[in-house]
Amino acid sequence: MKSLFSTLFVAITFISCAQTPNAKLKIPGPERSAAANEAIATFAEGCFWHAEIVFQSLVGVRDAVSGYAGGNSVNPTYETVSSGRTGHAETVQVYYDPAKISYETLVAAFFASQDPTTIDRQGNDAGTEYRSIAFYRNENEKKIIEAEINRLTASKKYKSKIVTQVVPFTKFYPAEAYHQEYISNNPGNPYVQNVSIPDFEKFKKEFKGNFKP
Repeated sequence: MKSLFSTLFVAITFISCAQTPNAKLKIPGPERSAAANEAIATFAEGCFWHAEIVFQSLVGVRDAVSGYAGGNSVNPTYETVSSGRTGHAETVQVYYDPAKISYETLVAAFFASQDPTTIDRQGNDAGTEYRSIAFYRNENEKKIIEAEINRLTASKKYKSKIVTQVVPFTKFYPAEAYHQEYISNNPGNPYVQNVSIPDFEKFKKEFKGNFKP
């Protein structure tokens, strides 16, 4: 029975972004501020570990912070967000230099690094916390997001309709410290090895972006 339990635990770890948190690390990540030359963009596209490395790989992006947005609950935690009752989604806050990378490029990378046609799901990660959301801070950003959706729709890249939510940004809550830079800090994690890294390599191969060395 013990062997069966261990096998099931490994299988769940492999197929899902969900993890059993370390009780000693249940503290929020630090609140970040943009530098004078920076702007901030906010996206949700499934597991935030994956989204972190996608945006951090691009020239002009200083950092991508994992957290929660899109819901109504105040000070959410990983456990409450995972319950599906907070309305929040796993999200990344992207700090970038507009002189080096445009918002249009970030939006293109956002769509290129996920399947925007699946409702409340990315791969084996299912639930409202994994839904696709493009948050905008002004009308120009909204137009850029909608223009990219229209372009992708016209290109017939996807057989199904794009279901990404396009909503105004309100509040971002940094995730617990153990989620920050998760892939770099946990390279041996089965989900990281078998899902996160292959998905990122696929994105890097297909996206025509300016990647960091």
